[in-house]
Amino acid sequence: MGGLIHTNMAILPMRLMPIDARLLVVTQWLSPAFPVGAFAYSHGLEQAIYSGWVSDQESLRDWLKDVLWSGTGRNDAIWIRLAYACDNIDALLDLESEARAFAPSAERLKESTRQGHAFAQIVSSVWNLEIPQSQLPVALGYAARAVDLCVESVCALYLQAMLSNLVSAAQRLMPIGQTAAQAVLAELTADCPNVAQATSEIGIDDLSSIAFLSDIAAMRHEMLQPRIFQT
Repeated sequence: MGGLIHTNMAILPMRLMPIDARLLVVTQWLSPAFPVGAFAYSHGLEQAIYSGWVSDQESLRDWLKDVLWSGTGRNDAIWIRLAYACDNIDALLDLESEARAFAPSAERLKESTRQGHAFAQIVSSVWNLEIPQSQLPVALGYAARAVDLCVESVCALYLQAMLSNLVSAAQRLMPIGQTAAQAVLAELTADCPNVAQATSEIGIDDLSSIAFLSDIAAMRHEMLQPRIFQT
């Protein structure tokens, strides 16, 4: 079965490509329908919008790009890889302690921990795996190893899902339309494989964050009233 794909450059023949069914597992885990409550968290974006640091399409794109490359996005990809490399639960629990210590604020710790606990509980039950309750990227990395997923793909898809959730939050918090929001997401999605690849040869000593305003927003958010999101 074939057809045509229209691009800005040319009209190309469409060819069906084989799909690795395991990728459908990770897309299910990272879907908005997967009940970890991701919709309840803005990762400090609510505070950033309230403070006027994010106010339109361009500033939203720039904010999320910094989070992706220089903050939580890059670090979470590292945590996923480190958890994927754990060959037993004791090693994973040691890593979880490191991940908790690295959280820059109470709200960030709550956000990752609550989602991670829900993720571990559901995956353990549905896929009959033993996934300890831990922060989301740690639980995801260990689960990905258990079902033999490609860690490169898991990192890239995780980053895209994180951005998608934050773009959705922005649509509820600021005057940005669906088209503009999807344009931001499309541009940043192209970066996700590059961020994932950039973490392939590094380890725990390479964790860092220079997305300082994002961290400050997360710290201030706990005092914001009224507010829609938990973080």
